Amino acid sequence: MDKAQRPGRRTVLSVAALGAGAAVLGGGAGTAIAAGRGHGGHGGGELPVPLVVGHRGASGYRPEHTFGSYQLALDMGADIIEQDLVPTKDGHLVCRHENDITATTDVADHPEFAGRKTTKTVDGTKLTGWFTEDFTLAELKTLRAKERIPQTRQHNTLYDGRWGIPTLEEVFQWAEREGKKRGRRIWLHIETKHPTYFRKLGLGLEEPLAKLLRQYGRHKKDSPNFLQSFEPSSIQRLDKLVDCPKVVLLSTLKSQPWDFKEAGDKRTVADLVAPEGLRWIASFAQGIGPDLTVIIPRTADGKLGTPSSVVKDAHDAGLVLHPYTVRNENTFLPVDLRKGSDPAAYGDSLAYFKALFATGIDGLFSDNPDTALLAAAEFRKR
Repeated sequence: MDKAQRPGRRTVLSVAALGAGAAVLGGGAGTAIAAGRGHGGHGGGELPVPLVVGHRGASGYRPEHTFGSYQLALDMGADIIEQDLVPTKDGHLVCRHENDITATTDVADHPEFAGRKTTKTVDGTKLTGWFTEDFTLAELKTLRAKERIPQTRQHNTLYDGRWGIPTLEEVFQWAEREGKKRGRRIWLHIETKHPTYFRKLGLGLEEPLAKLLRQYGRHKKDSPNFLQSFEPSSIQRLDKLVDCPKVVLLSTLKSQPWDFKEAGDKRTVADLVAPEGLRWIASFAQGIGPDLTVIIPRTADGKLGTPSSVVKDAHDAGLVLHPYTVRNENTFLPVDLRKGSDPAAYGDSLAYFKALFATGIDGLFSDNPDTALLAAAEFRKR
């Protein structure tokens, strides 16, 4: 790793450079972005390297995608707060990790919606439950959010029913209020969920998202948000609509993006993180968000393995890397970093954070922003 790419330099990810990166295909300004070479500030829009994204807010401590979770992540110091977008029946964008809201809301306790329970196939997976696209926004607003994995995060159930389902527009308004209060812009990481599926239902995500971004002045090259999707075609579509930075999310190496399966494209994630695939991504995006195991694979027995070359290869292509998702609980950690036999107990997540930051990534997603920031601070000082 050359000096410019040494992880943890005390530097910033320049928003101005990110904008410029949209016009380059792997080289020049784009490489400067990935390497974290600061180009100066842009009105408070600078980000530290490595940065921390509050995954669905601070979902290790509050039910995900609630204002309680978003606010806590911001108060903890997360550099960016994540939103996942799904549509309502009447075309509004709301923040839920999935359109299946069975596990994240109290919808099952509403007898008036009992008849809405149904079975659908979403991206090849058969699901039975309640789905946002079958509800108007007004109907969804009668529901309350709850903890998605109570067996792992029993303490989060304390907050069941405390918050409702936020719309993206409400998040933009919240970010504006918080930005004025704090004297800086609030960064968001916004994901389109199952975009091909929803487009087939006449509920395309990209156009209403772009409309809202323009309405709130978040559509520019230096705007304080990243747009992300597991479907490259969604990012390509957004690239034609708005200029703000974009990230292609990537699952495990053997998997395929769903839009590739629909289109008969045989490429896998392994193909996309090869140099040629990364150069292709760099033609319409500024970053990638790979699964953690793409950065550091696990051994056959589930232990932490040897880092791959993906960080260097992505930086060479002019891309930043924001892998996902580090969580504190044993059940989510490599086997050799777990402590005790309780899956819900905390393991040595700090060691995992440090191993990941040491690869030179530009940031990562975490359900536990406070732990992530503690680890990131050691690398920001270098």
